Amino acid sequence: METEVLRALAHPVRLGIVRRLATEPDICACDFTDEFEVSQPTISAHLKVLREAGLVTTRREGTTICYSLVPGPLAALADSIAALARAAPVPAS
Repeated sequence: METEVLRALAHPVRLGIVRRLATEPDICACDFTDEFEVSQPTISAHLKVLREAGLVTTRREGTTICYSLVPGPLAALADSIAALARAAPVPAS
């Protein structure tokens, strides 16, 4: 699961989408096209990757699909990275 999350976050557009969703939930896919200067199909493809990695959830509002961040996978990744940092030897000065 961590590998999928890292892969999903590795693309600058997907990382930007996650950053925006962290501060602004329930965003329509069409709201990302101007911000990232990519086409709607490209945004949809990026959102699919984020959804498959478990990072975003969807909610339908009529014909619009709204996206929100799922904080669990990010928290788990943060915990794993923190554990790695604690386990790493401190270099001698």
